[in-house]
Amino acid sequence: MLTVLHLAQPVDGGVARVVTDLVRAQTAAGVRAVVACPPGGGLGRTAAAAGARVRLWLAERGAGPNLPWEIACAARIARRDRPDVVHLHSAKAGLAGRLALRGRLPTVFQPHAWSFEAAGGPVAQLAVGWERFATRWADRVVCVSEAERLRGRAAGLTARWEVIANGVDLERFPVADGVARRQARAALATVHALPQRAPLVVCVGRLCPQKGQDVLLRAWPRVAARVPGARLALVGDGPDGAALRRAAGPGVLFAGHTDEVQPWYAAADVVVLPSRWEGMALAPLEAMATGRPVVLTDVGGARECLPPGHVPHCLVPPGDPGALAGTLAALLAEPARRRALGRQAAQHTRGSHDVRRTAAAWARLYQSLADGGEPDEPASEAREFSRP
Repeated sequence: MLTVLHLAQPVDGGVARVVTDLVRAQTAAGVRAVVACPPGGGLGRTAAAAGARVRLWLAERGAGPNLPWEIACAARIARRDRPDVVHLHSAKAGLAGRLALRGRLPTVFQPHAWSFEAAGGPVAQLAVGWERFATRWADRVVCVSEAERLRGRAAGLTARWEVIANGVDLERFPVADGVARRQARAALATVHALPQRAPLVVCVGRLCPQKGQDVLLRAWPRVAARVPGARLALVGDGPDGAALRRAAGPGVLFAGHTDEVQPWYAAADVVVLPSRWEGMALAPLEAMATGRPVVLTDVGGARECLPPGHVPHCLVPPGDPGALAGTLAALLAEPARRRALGRQAAQHTRGSHDVRRTAAAWARLYQSLADGGEPDEPASEAREFSRP
């Protein structure tokens, strides 16, 4: 039986959902999945429910004085569970895991957006230097979009690359028709006093600089002026929550964290994610699978996840409240266009971003690494096997 160890930090948001979806598919296929993660968040609970054996890995989100202990703990977990493949999720697990293993086990690193994009100045340069060095300890660096891979190459990383796009659990995110929309609105109205007929924009994401909710709040008064009665719902929590609440004006609802985001997509007229950087965000894929148009900033894999023809209607420059407001207001004012974009989004996402397709690509990659060879079929078209 193949054993895959997932080392993950953070334990919430898109990373947690990606790990949980992979674990669910792996256990269904007879793979022994082990998830090592810190407590808190939801990953330990959801991974266990999906069939994983969960190990406690006490690791802070950033690099700090406890890093040597975190490295040692990761090494002990690997020795205990003896995995065939180790899958490192995001920057912190990539740092501690590669230092712990140093190539002694088949290792996959998945950045889930590059750490150096989140930093500036000397910190960013240190992060770039580390990533250039650490590729020697990853049998594959797997990106969720071609844009993410090209960003790594532009930063000087020479790696064994794969691109495996994120996927959506289509059973969890069914297409929401008019009846489902009304039902979702009614259910949310009882909890959040949300007017059932108000035009509704929904943003699902951690409240943090990466997701750009501050830009959205600067844009919102212009949207509200053009679309009377419109409401904005921010679904999620995070370190910027208090500051964002202070900056919010009328018509903005802070819904907090929920593990059940599907009703918010179903209730929405438009879903927006104004990120400053991404690999390929999961929330827009979920929203499109539900049949909702999404407005995204032109970062990471945003262009790649949108259906053909949606860029002129749905993509705006990052950090531009005026462009964001204009695009949102235009979509709210044109119900027929929204419905057409939503139908196209559902068809595209359900055809190209089914999580079963994603899990199959990962399964081929895991098995090839465990066998010490190359996959019979490429996991993606973007493959580059030079090493530093």
